[in-house]
Amino acid sequence: MNPITPHPILGVAFHAVGATFAATCYTPEKRVRGWSWQSYWLTQASFCWFLLPLLGAWLTIPDLVAVLREAPKDAMLLSFGLGAAYGIGGTAFGISIRYIGFSLTYAIAVGLSSVLGTLIPPLVKGTLVATLSKTGAEWIIAGIVVGALGIAAAGWAGRLKERDLSAQQAGGQFSLMKGLLLSLLAGVLSAVYGFALEAGEPIADVATAHGAGVWRGNVVYIFSNTGAFLTTAIYCLWLHARHRTLGELIELPAGAEKASLPVNWAMALVTGLFWYGQFFFYNLGHVRMGTYKFTSWAIHMIMLVLISNLVGILLREWRQCRRLTHRTIAIALLVLIGAVILLTCGNYLGGL
Repeated sequence: MNPITPHPILGVAFHAVGATFAATCYTPEKRVRGWSWQSYWLTQASFCWFLLPLLGAWLTIPDLVAVLREAPKDAMLLSFGLGAAYGIGGTAFGISIRYIGFSLTYAIAVGLSSVLGTLIPPLVKGTLVATLSKTGAEWIIAGIVVGALGIAAAGWAGRLKERDLSAQQAGGQFSLMKGLLLSLLAGVLSAVYGFALEAGEPIADVATAHGAGVWRGNVVYIFSNTGAFLTTAIYCLWLHARHRTLGELIELPAGAEKASLPVNWAMALVTGLFWYGQFFFYNLGHVRMGTYKFTSWAIHMIMLVLISNLVGILLREWRQCRRLTHRTIAIALLVLIGAVILLTCGNYLGGL
C-alpha cells in the first residue's frame, strides 16, 4: 500500500473547490417558498449531515462494514460528540445573524473558528511547537495572522454594506450583546469540527489499511456529521412542535403563493449536496497538505470568506454601496488572497 504523496499546491486547489461549494450552498434557499426556516434547515441538514456522508463513505471506502467493525469505538463516540457540539455552533450562528447581521456574525464566528480550529488540535496533541520549528513555519504563522485580519476586514466591509443598504437591515431585532455572545459561541463550537475530524483519525487509519487511499477521511464524516445532524434535528423538531409546521414537509400551507413542494425539496437537496461537497473536497485537499496538514482548516475558512464575497460581487450585491465600502472590501479581498499565498508557500516549503 503506497502512502499518499504530499502535494500542497494541489491540496490548496481542492480546498478552493470545497470552499466554493460552501460559499454558494445557500443560494438555492432564495427559490424556497411556503416553508418555514426549520422545514428548509431540517431537510437540507438531513442530506448534508446524514444521508450524503453515508452514501459518500459507502461509495469510496473499501470494505466499509469491516472498517466500522475494526475501528476504535472511543474514536467513533468522540468524533460523534464533537460533531454534535459543532451542530449547536451552526444553530447559534443562524440565530446570531438575526441580532447583529450576517457580516459581523461571519467575521467573529469564522475568524475565531479559523484560528482556534487550526491551532488548538496540534496544541492539544503536543505537536504544535515541534511542527512550527520546521522549514516554512514563519510563512504558516504569517498566513494565519493575515487570514484573521482579512476575515475581520471582510466583516467590517460587510457591516458597511449593511448600513449602505439599510432596507436589508432588521433593525427591530438588533441586539449587540446577544449577537456577540451567540457569534462567540458559534466561533468556538464551529472550531470544534476540526477536533471532530482529528478525533476520527484512528477510524481513517483503519480505512487506509483497507485501501481507502485519498478517500480515507470520508469514513469520519459518518460520525462527525451525524453528530451535527442530531443536535440540528432536535432544535428544528422543537421549532416544528412549537409552531406546528412539520406538515409543511408533505403539504404546503394554504395561500403559499408561487410555492412548489417539489421545488422546495429540490432546492434543499442542492443545498445539502453543495454543503456536503465542501467536506468531500476538504478531505481531498487535507490528505495532500503534508507537514502542515493542520492548516487545512485555516485555508478552508479563509477561502470560504474570500469566495463568498467574490460571489457577492459577481451577483452585484455591492453595486449600490458607497466608495468607502468598495475600497474596504477590495482591501479585505487582497489581504485574504495574501493569506492564502502565505499558507500555500509555507506548506510547499514544509514539504521540501
